[in-house]
Amino acid sequence: MTESYVKKLSAILLDAITDKDPLVREQVCGALCALGEAQPEEALSACEEYLWQHEKVFPARGHRLAGELAHPYRTMILRAMETVVSGHISELRKDKARAIILLASSEMTRAKELVCDWQQAASNVLVAVGKRFISQVMEELLSKFQPGALPHYFVVQTLASLAASNVFGMVPFLTSILSTMLPMLGMAKHDTMRVAFCCVLQHFSESTLEYLANLDQAPDPTVRKDTFATDIFSAYDILFNHWLPSREAKLRLAVVEALGPMSHLLPSEKLEEQLPKLLPGVLALYKKHAETFHVSKSLGQILEAAVTVGSRTLEAQLDSLLAALHAQICVPVESSSPLVVSNQKEVLRCFTVLASCAPDRLLAFLLPKLDTNNERTRVGTLQVVRHVINSAASQMEVKKPFILSSMRLPLLDTNSKVKRAVVQVISAMAHHGYLEQPGGEAMVEYIVQQCALPPEMEPWKLGPDSEDLATDSVRAISISTLYLVSTTVDRMSDPALPRCCRQTTALPPGPLALPAQVPHTRALHGGADPALQEPGAPGPEEAGGGGRCLPRPVRQQRDPPFALRHNHETSASRGSRGAWWPLECLELPPVLRQTVSSNPYLGDGRGAAALRLLNVLHHSIHPSLGQRWATTIPLLLEHLDGCTEETLSQKEWEEKLLAFLRDTLAAASDNTWTCQLSLEMCRQLSCYDAEPQEKNFLYKCIGTTLGAASSKDMVRKQLQELLETARHQEETEREGLACCFGICAISHLDDVLAQLENFMRSDVFRKSTGIFNIFKDRSENEVEKLKSTVILCYGHVAAQAPRELVLAKVESDILRNIFQYFSTKVLGIKVETKDPALKLCLIQSVCMASQAICSSAQASSFHFSRKAELVAQMMEFIKAEPQDSLRTPIRKKAMLACTYLVPLDPALDEQVQVDMIHSCLHSVLPVPPEPEGEGDHQESLYLDTMHTLEEVLTSLLRRNMTPQGLQTMVEHLSPWIKSPRGHERVRALGLSACLLQYFLEHLHVSALVPFHNLGVLIGLFSPRCADLWPATRQEAVSCVYALLYLHLGYEGFSRDYRDDAIERLLTLKEGLAHPDPAILFHTCHSIAQIIAKRLPPEQLISLLLTMFEGLGDPDKNCSRAATVMINCLLKERGNMLLEKVPEIVSVLRSKLQETREEYVLQAARHSVYLLASQHCAAVVSSLLGSPLPFDSHTCILWRALAVEPGLTTQVLGLLLEKMSRDVPFKETRAFLLSSSPGRVATLLPLALCRGRSAGRAPSGRQRGGGAAHGAGGRLAAARDLGGARGGGRPAGQVQFGPRLGHVGGYRRRPWGPAVLPIWGQGAGGGGLYGGLVR
Repeated sequence: MTESYVKKLSAILLDAITDKDPLVREQVCGALCALGEAQPEEALSACEEYLWQHEKVFPARGHRLAGELAHPYRTMILRAMETVVSGHISELRKDKARAIILLASSEMTRAKELVCDWQQAASNVLVAVGKRFISQVMEELLSKFQPGALPHYFVVQTLASLAASNVFGMVPFLTSILSTMLPMLGMAKHDTMRVAFCCVLQHFSESTLEYLANLDQAPDPTVRKDTFATDIFSAYDILFNHWLPSREAKLRLAVVEALGPMSHLLPSEKLEEQLPKLLPGVLALYKKHAETFHVSKSLGQILEAAVTVGSRTLEAQLDSLLAALHAQICVPVESSSPLVVSNQKEVLRCFTVLASCAPDRLLAFLLPKLDTNNERTRVGTLQVVRHVINSAASQMEVKKPFILSSMRLPLLDTNSKVKRAVVQVISAMAHHGYLEQPGGEAMVEYIVQQCALPPEMEPWKLGPDSEDLATDSVRAISISTLYLVSTTVDRMSDPALPRCCRQTTALPPGPLALPAQVPHTRALHGGADPALQEPGAPGPEEAGGGGRCLPRPVRQQRDPPFALRHNHETSASRGSRGAWWPLECLELPPVLRQTVSSNPYLGDGRGAAALRLLNVLHHSIHPSLGQRWATTIPLLLEHLDGCTEETLSQKEWEEKLLAFLRDTLAAASDNTWTCQLSLEMCRQLSCYDAEPQEKNFLYKCIGTTLGAASSKDMVRKQLQELLETARHQEETEREGLACCFGICAISHLDDVLAQLENFMRSDVFRKSTGIFNIFKDRSENEVEKLKSTVILCYGHVAAQAPRELVLAKVESDILRNIFQYFSTKVLGIKVETKDPALKLCLIQSVCMASQAICSSAQASSFHFSRKAELVAQMMEFIKAEPQDSLRTPIRKKAMLACTYLVPLDPALDEQVQVDMIHSCLHSVLPVPPEPEGEGDHQESLYLDTMHTLEEVLTSLLRRNMTPQGLQTMVEHLSPWIKSPRGHERVRALGLSACLLQYFLEHLHVSALVPFHNLGVLIGLFSPRCADLWPATRQEAVSCVYALLYLHLGYEGFSRDYRDDAIERLLTLKEGLAHPDPAILFHTCHSIAQIIAKRLPPEQLISLLLTMFEGLGDPDKNCSRAATVMINCLLKERGNMLLEKVPEIVSVLRSKLQETREEYVLQAARHSVYLLASQHCAAVVSSLLGSPLPFDSHTCILWRALAVEPGLTTQVLGLLLEKMSRDVPFKETRAFLLSSSPGRVATLLPLALCRGRSAGRAPSGRQRGGGAAHGAGGRLAAARDLGGARGGGRPAGQVQFGPRLGHVGGYRRRPWGPAVLPIWGQGAGGGGLYGGLVR
């Protein structure tokens, strides 16, 4: 940008600074700053020029005259200048700096009265320039700081700010400034000016101290404190003796703020002389001010100055000092008040100073206060103790036993705030070697116990002062502290490791202990020593557990850890196997149960923490585990790291942990150790009552451990104890115990079966005798639960036992006992159980036994004699379930059992299969859908039940994979497919689609054979493409799609062959979701075209006949779709149906008799028209062969032949030909004495001539006369037909128009214009069209 452009742009912006909108003014200020970033000199010049041009100042709300500018606008320009100067001070030329200094000085001192914003902005500009041009700024300021007159307030304020911002530049000027300023102190009468002088003295003193502390960097290293001592003392005398007693609080605080740094510059003898008055004077301010931060800060500086000079008078003030400071530290801290928090920090700083000079007096004052019961006193005292432990470590070194002994009573305090303070003190002690002293063990135990405090239950309902919230804070702080000290403090392993072990095992594994167990295991992990590992074994970092364990390199220099010492001591006294016996010192099983926790992410990741701990302690657990765990544990940790709590597969994780346990037991290969481990796990079971999922998994671990044990007596004893102590009423516990027995049966099948049988014979199942005992609900319920457990155990045993052994046991031992325990008889009468849990256990056991048989290698040769009995029992369960609701999984599981039973030999009888299908369908399909919003559980149960029903039907179909078998399945589903209830139709169509898809996927054709029932099946499904339910429509297309590919499969095409026409069905399927009827029926027409292209000729008639049945469907949409498809098929493939015309016409006539729907009548006429257009003679013959007299439905079909003139002409020709060829009547003699023979009309001419009289005469009327009259009109008919062929409309023709009319006295219907020949009005009144017009 050119200079002129910048100048113009600056002028525009500066003119806009007076805008009324404050937002615009702020934006203008920002734009000036941005312009100054690009062109600082030009922007500053423009601002300077603008302010000089508008030198006069007018009131902000007054009327602005030329050359005037109100101070708010001047303030904004000065703020912009300060920003530009601060960002480009190094680029500023000296002459420009001088000009800015003059402008800022003028702006700052122009008004005598205080206009803070404006004058402060000008002062800030001077301070910004003074960072580089201090001499020029001081020259200007000193010109306004002359002896004998009080300077402007902001001149003094600017001097103070300069002293703070440019220490090395200001200190050389302080001597002359102080000499000029001291006489002014006495002249200052207003508190505002006195506050300014206090502020400048404070900053001068602080700058001097900083200058003296950094003499090596100072421009004049000869400066000494003595240079300022006399002037500072003179100022001190005025401030302390004259200004401090003022009633103005603001002045008192300004004075005390200045006295703090000034005390360091006082001569030593003067400070010693003033301390007896100074300290009480400062302490007295605590009572006069609510905000005491500045008092405490100044007091700390004064104490530091006194200690620095070695004051002897300070000791006399200690009691009052300690009392005042202790009172301040006991004030509760409010997080919303930062000054209160800062005040506490300054008070603690004072205690640090006193601890360095008088530690005995300090502790003698503090420690007795720990014995008081006042919460604030105890908490405040603990804060001071913690602070001096950290900040005065050398002075407190010899006081460690004294401090530890004083903690006895605070450790017993139950107040949460006190507990939190105690934990913080213990943390400080740990870092300074206190916990190795006598009494330190109690500190470690205390902090470990706090980790087990219960967490807050509902934090969103708790107030800020809630005790529960404080309790949770104690727990959180304890967890963090324990982990911190165990991983960062070298000396912590000796006292912390054994206590963490003991405390971890003492914690119950319920939800309250979860937060505690993780820090315990992490502390063990952090405190464990590399010496615990075998020589040459990989360390925890190498094994993948690493990270935070054993971080310091000095660990190898420490004494042997507690765990190893304890091992050697106990091994010597007990004669055990030496250093690796784990259950005495490390309590392995509880640690192991954390490791194998089925919820590894609970408690802040307890699973990973425990795994890392085991990796460190492997040698102390068993010497054979080191190398194995070095490989397996990192893999488990890697799996956890790659998952989250949401993505972790529970089943997969449990399998990994059980595999880890099996691998561990195999690596140890020690029966004594394994038995001891199983005993310890069993002892922990009762601790998991509140965590059923955890207990379930612990049962699996026990089963795995028992399976590895070689002592059969111990195994049977443990199994007996598990059965006796289990809580059989809990479903999760029953499942876990059954899993335990199943896993154990892998290695001890005979022992497990024997123990289950012994348990059933024991007194546990014996009740008081008597017929009425069955009605005692409580005892009966308990026995039912016991039976449920045992039955479920048998099922898991069958599922887990070795396959080569299970076939020999499944019927003789397992199923026999299952049914024995399930069935109850009273006086020889079988009593059905009403306990759903017992039913579910029986069903589940049957499922597992059936699966075990199926998976056996000898399953094909196994004859399952109990199969029919089991199926019958499952059918009883299914039939007993209500059809109007789905509340339990009984029917689902019973059907699942049938799924597993069906494939086994011997095959089920055909009637049994029929009953099974019927029962399953009637149990599931009618269940009404759940209302919206009923919950995910109900929906999930329904979906699972439908999936199981699909599997049952699939298993039955699998036994007969033939077209006939498929036809049988569909026949069972057919009533449901046509059901008037939509939910039944959609379910039936869904099942059909699944069965057809399965049949297609498993189709194996050894020879080219026809799919003989293709037409019937397509005819059943295709009309449903227009069902009222969109899901039903789409399932119907899926069925047609599968059927057409089945046909191709039977024709020899490969399974992966894709037909373009059939594939188009998938595209049409999407259009069926549209509710528009026109689109639906157009789609149905397209589907029919595809069917017509791919359907074999021999299947066409069966398809049509099946579709004719669909004309009477209660769903009118489907009935309409059937008409559309029928006519499409007749149009596309009607030329192949010559031989089937009589049958089709007959069916059409019968369907018209069954319905009066207008669309069916129209469709039937169109069907006859389509047939007649291809097979006219056959259609005419079929219609003439209709029963006489013609009913109205036959007449409707006759009308179809008059739709198109060309077809009508062809029909008339056929009729005349038949009339000319056939004999109209036969002569017979009814009576021997009759003079003339009787005439009886033959059928075909009678059909031709039976006209209006047939439609008019009652059924009992004699027909001979009518025939005669009809025969007499044959010439007229010939004449009329001739006229029709001639193209005109002879007298014997009637034009049917849109209006109702009468022909021969009978009402006609308006079928549209059509020329139909009729007989003339003869005496008989018969006509060719006859009863067609009614």
